[in-house]
Amino acid sequence: MQTRTLGTHGPQVSAIGLGCMGMSEFYGAHDDAESIATIHHALDHGMNLLDTADVYGPHTNEELVGKAIKGRREQVFLATKFGIVRDPANPAARGVNGRPDYVRASCDNSLKRLGVDHIDLYYQHRVDPGVPIEETVGAMAELVKAGKVRYLGLSEAAPQTIERAAKVHAITALQNELSLWTRDVEENGTLATCRKLGITLVAYSPLGRGFLTGAITSPDDFEADDFRRNNPRFQGENFTRNLQLVKQVEALAAEKGCTPAQLALAWVIAQGRDIVPIPGTRRRSRLDENIGALDVQLSKEELESIERIFPPQAIAGARYAAAAMTHIGR
Repeated sequence: MQTRTLGTHGPQVSAIGLGCMGMSEFYGAHDDAESIATIHHALDHGMNLLDTADVYGPHTNEELVGKAIKGRREQVFLATKFGIVRDPANPAARGVNGRPDYVRASCDNSLKRLGVDHIDLYYQHRVDPGVPIEETVGAMAELVKAGKVRYLGLSEAAPQTIERAAKVHAITALQNELSLWTRDVEENGTLATCRKLGITLVAYSPLGRGFLTGAITSPDDFEADDFRRNNPRFQGENFTRNLQLVKQVEALAAEKGCTPAQLALAWVIAQGRDIVPIPGTRRRSRLDENIGALDVQLSKEELESIERIFPPQAIAGARYAAAAMTHIGR
C-alpha cells in the first residue's frame, strides 16, 4: 500500500482511505456483515485510514466501525467527527454545535461507541457560526492534551476560519469534497490555504457519490431512502447533463484500460501528495477496484484531456440541497 503524510510532520496513512458512512445510512439498504468484512479486507491490504462520524446513523456507524476494528486497533488510523446535530423528531433536519462542553461530551461518547481509548484524527464536521472557532478548537486542543485525541481536523471550513483555527492548534487535515465534479477547493482558496499551512486535504466523495463510476444510469437506480434522490445533481435535467459528462469519462477509461471509478480516483490522487481520497464502499469487490486506482498513472496529456471534459464549472446542480449548503464554507 502506498502511503502519504498527513500534515507537515504528521503520521503516515494509506494513500487511499475508506469512508464508512454508507455502511450505515444514506445510500439505501446495508449489510453489517459485509461491511465489517470490507473493513477487514481494507486492513488486510494496508488501507489503515478509516473515516466515520457520530452523525452517521446517527451513532450506529461508529458502533459498526468499533466492532470491526476490535482486536485490530494497532492497524487503524481512526478518524471521526463531531458537530452536526440531528433532531430525533425530524431526522432530515440538521443543526451545528461547536460549544466546548459539546466538544468534550461528543468525544467521550465517540470513544465509548468506537471502543477505543483515543481517536487518531478528530474533525469538527461543520463550523458553528455561533461559536468562535478559537473556542471550539481550544476545546479540541484540550482533548489532545488529555490523550483522547492525537490530531485535529476541520471539515468544509472557509479559508479564513482555517487560518484562525491553526493559530490555536495545529490543524493536520481538512476534509472537503473533491472530485472531478466538485472542485470548489481549487477556486475558493481553500486548497491554497491548506498548502500554505501544511494541512492535508482529505477528499470525501471522490467518486461523486457513485456517479463517476458509471454504474448509475437513471434516478430510478436509487432506493426509496437513498438521499441522492433529493440531491440537485441527481435530479431532472441536471442528471441528464451530468450523465453525458460521465459517458466521456467512461470512454477515456476504456482507452486507458481501467474502470471509470479508477480513472476518477487517479485524477484526485494526481492532484498532489497532500491529498488523500476516502471513497466509501460497502463491498470488498469495490474496495479492490478502488485500491487499483493507485496503479493508474495519468500522463500530462491525459490530465489535459480530462480537464477539457471536466473543467471546474462543468457539472450541473448544487452539491447539496439548499439547507445543507448553508453549512458549507463557514
